[in-house]
Amino acid sequence: MVFNATGLIIFGAIALVSYLVQLNLQSKFKKYSKVPTMNGMTGRDVAIQMLQDNGIYDVKVTHTPGTLTDHYNPTNKTVNLSEGVYASNSIKAAAVAAHECGHAVQHAKAYAPLTMRSKLVPVVSFASSIMTWVLLGGILMINTFPQLLLAGIILFAMTTLFSFVTLPVEIDASKRALVWLSRAGITNSSNHTQAEDALRSAAYTYVVAALGSLATLIYYIMIFLGRRD
Repeated sequence: MVFNATGLIIFGAIALVSYLVQLNLQSKFKKYSKVPTMNGMTGRDVAIQMLQDNGIYDVKVTHTPGTLTDHYNPTNKTVNLSEGVYASNSIKAAAVAAHECGHAVQHAKAYAPLTMRSKLVPVVSFASSIMTWVLLGGILMINTFPQLLLAGIILFAMTTLFSFVTLPVEIDASKRALVWLSRAGITNSSNHTQAEDALRSAAYTYVVAALGSLATLIYYIMIFLGRRD
């Protein structure tokens, strides 16, 4: 069997760690959603001020349904804040809003990793749409048509590369956010560490996703090379 004990352990460990990291993130966000900012500014207010302080006036701040759905869209230049962030005046909301605006600042300044990630989006989108079926077919035909699995590995490698390119983008956006939050007086010595902790917990999800993708990629390569323990 291709999916042997080693494979089950790898995928099981990845799933468990991802689950624990998500639980930690939800716990931290819930905790810091009860801590107000110093001046009562909402996530929307924070986003607008950070954009203006960075000389960005062509980015619209809007809200999007759901939880943890906050994102910056470079295509239409919008900072999209989730329902729990847009109108909330909590430290969590301020941190998340500032983080998403950090991406807008990256875009405005042509931050290299963000530019690279944007260029990879269509490639990764295509790879993700067919990757699962190619890998499955490649595993089933490993002895008769191994080239199919190799094609699947190449597609999966593109998604893994995307995960690792995403890391500096997310970390840099958080750094920009934290520096601005302190400078703008949104946070102070008593609650800045809470904003930092919230963004760090969010960053862990990207780290786990990247490492999990790398581990899975290595396992598929081992299968291709015939190393089935």
